[in-house]
Amino acid sequence: MKNNMKFLAMLLLSALSLNSCDSSERNGSSETVTAVEEEEATVKAPEFNADSAYYFIERQVAFGPRVPNTAEHYKTGEWLIETLRSYGAEVQVQSFQMRAFDGKMLNLRNIIASINPNATKRVMLAAHWDTRPFADKDDENQNKPIDGANDGGSGVGVLLEIARVIQATEQKPGIGVDIVLFDGEDYGQPDESEYPYQNDTWCLGSQYWSKNKHVANYKPQYGILLDMVGAENAKFAREGTSMQYARNIVDKVWRAGNKIGYSDYFKYVNAPAITDDHYYVNTVAGIRMIDIIEYNMADPDDYFGPYHHRHTDTMDIISKNTLKAVGQTVLHVLYNE
Repeated sequence: MKNNMKFLAMLLLSALSLNSCDSSERNGSSETVTAVEEEEATVKAPEFNADSAYYFIERQVAFGPRVPNTAEHYKTGEWLIETLRSYGAEVQVQSFQMRAFDGKMLNLRNIIASINPNATKRVMLAAHWDTRPFADKDDENQNKPIDGANDGGSGVGVLLEIARVIQATEQKPGIGVDIVLFDGEDYGQPDESEYPYQNDTWCLGSQYWSKNKHVANYKPQYGILLDMVGAENAKFAREGTSMQYARNIVDKVWRAGNKIGYSDYFKYVNAPAITDDHYYVNTVAGIRMIDIIEYNMADPDDYFGPYHHRHTDTMDIISKNTLKAVGQTVLHVLYNE
């Protein structure tokens, strides 16, 4: 992956943050930190089924690339809505339009599924369900869309399985859970673009939702964003934007992951800040949200790994072990609120 210094300079001038879909670093190196003392859990969460989560990713990929304004995108959205409703969630759909960096008007939908909608105390879980319309980091077929098995598909698959588990299990968490699937996250301007640089071209769905929440004065306790959470041997560092706005939530989730046996995944390493959907939820919506997102510790110059925005982002890289680590950790957090 190339490190575009001109692009980095522009980003530094615009909020000093980096894009989850653009992988330049903010501070140039990661920092290893000491784990904080673990807390005892009071509730055992139900089992997260990685086979089921894997199936949900397969179903998304089978539709084809979920690029806005395509039939594949529309059909996937309909399936997501139907699936979430089948698990007893109260589903709302935000249909809206936003203009992309290349001038195209995109028809987008945020999908919001509320579990235990009458509960006052709530936690928000989020992922994006669209896929990159081009493989701008690949050496071949750069103008063709990617499968997005990991980048988009994995986060959605984990959240669908969490909804299924909660519905199927007699014991419910003592809180309300809102699953928000953002659209238009991955239609951002590439590093090398024929168009003049523009601000805020990524994360269109979360930008819209942050200004138009599905419930007036919606204020959950916090949020957890899942993005690229399915690759084999993935490592999740403590990402900078999350640490800036919601460090105590990072601590809560990382303690949980380490306590229940997933220390190989949830690493006490500080990583550079990025701009992902959680950036707008924090800065515009005023809701504390963290990002569980892969950090390529072996090669920090390629922040998100060798398949990011490439045609190698297929089911071949998806690991049930990684899905289990993330899904079980999030369930543990929910059931211990």
